[in-house]
Amino acid sequence: MKNGIKGIRRVSAVAVTAGAVLTAGAFTAPAQAAAPKTPTIAAKGGFVMNNGTGKTLFTKAADTRRSTGSTTKIMTARVVLAQSNLNLDSKVTVQKAYSDYIVDNNWASSAKLIVGDKVTVRQLLYGLMLPSGCDAAYALADKFGSGSTRAARVKSFIGKMNSTARSLGMTNTHFDSFDGIGRGANYSTPRDLTKLASNAMKYSTFRTVVKTKSTTQKVTTKSGGYRNMSWTNTNALLGSYSGTLGVKTGSGPEAKYCLVFAATRGGKTVIGTVLASTSVTDRTADAKKLMDYGFKK
Repeated sequence: MKNGIKGIRRVSAVAVTAGAVLTAGAFTAPAQAAAPKTPTIAAKGGFVMNNGTGKTLFTKAADTRRSTGSTTKIMTARVVLAQSNLNLDSKVTVQKAYSDYIVDNNWASSAKLIVGDKVTVRQLLYGLMLPSGCDAAYALADKFGSGSTRAARVKSFIGKMNSTARSLGMTNTHFDSFDGIGRGANYSTPRDLTKLASNAMKYSTFRTVVKTKSTTQKVTTKSGGYRNMSWTNTNALLGSYSGTLGVKTGSGPEAKYCLVFAATRGGKTVIGTVLASTSVTDRTADAKKLMDYGFKK
C-alpha cells in the first residue's frame, strides 16, 4: 500500500504543477489592444488620412459640398507656388483696391497692408496664411493672373485655381473667389481640401509659412523707408498640439468654422479637414480628436 500511496502523491503533484502552469499562463497572456473609439465631432463634415500612404482614417460626410471660407487660401497659395520661374522676393505695390475690398466685405479678414507699400511675394504668402489676409489674396491674384485689367487678372487667377483643382482630382470643388468670400459657387469637401493640402505641403515655402506661429516682416514704404508688419497665425493648433505642421483656418456666415490640419508624430503624418464646425474652439477640438484617432489607427 505504501507504494500505492506514493504513486498517488506523485500524480497529484504533477496535476497541481500543471494546473499552476495553466493558471499562470492565463495571467501572462498578452492583452489584445482595444480598437480606438471613433470620435464624435461638432463639425458637419470631416476627413482624415495617413499622408504617407493616402489611407483613409476617418470620414463624416467627406464628399458633401460645403462653403470653405478662408481654407480656400490654400489653393491661392498653391497656384502662386506652382508658377514657373517664381521669384519669392519680387515686390508688389499695395493698391488702394486691395484695402477698399476689405472695407467693402464685412467678413474679410485683413493683413492690414498699407497702400503704396512694396511687399514681396513671400511676405504676401505670410500675410495670406497667418492672419488670413484677403487683401494679400487680392494682391497675389492681381499679380499672378493674366490680363490688361485688374478684373481680368483676378478672373484669370480664379481660373487657375479651378484648373489646378481639376488636375488634383478635386471632383467636388469649385472656386469663384481668390479668398473664400464666394459669390454662391465657392465650395469643396473635406476629402478634396485634404487632398489639396497634402499636395501643397510638397512645397517647402508652403510648409514653412503654415507652420509659423507669428512673424514680423520689414516692408518698404511708399517714401522708400521701412516699416515692420507683424502677423499672428489664426491656427490655434500651433503651440497647443504636439507635432502640428499647420495648415489653415476658415470661417464665414455660411462656412461656419473650418480647419485644415496636419501633424507628425513618430514618423507618421496625419492630415485632414473639418468643415462647418460650431465655433473657433470646437473646430480646434474636432481637429485634435481626429488627429489623436488618426495616430492610433
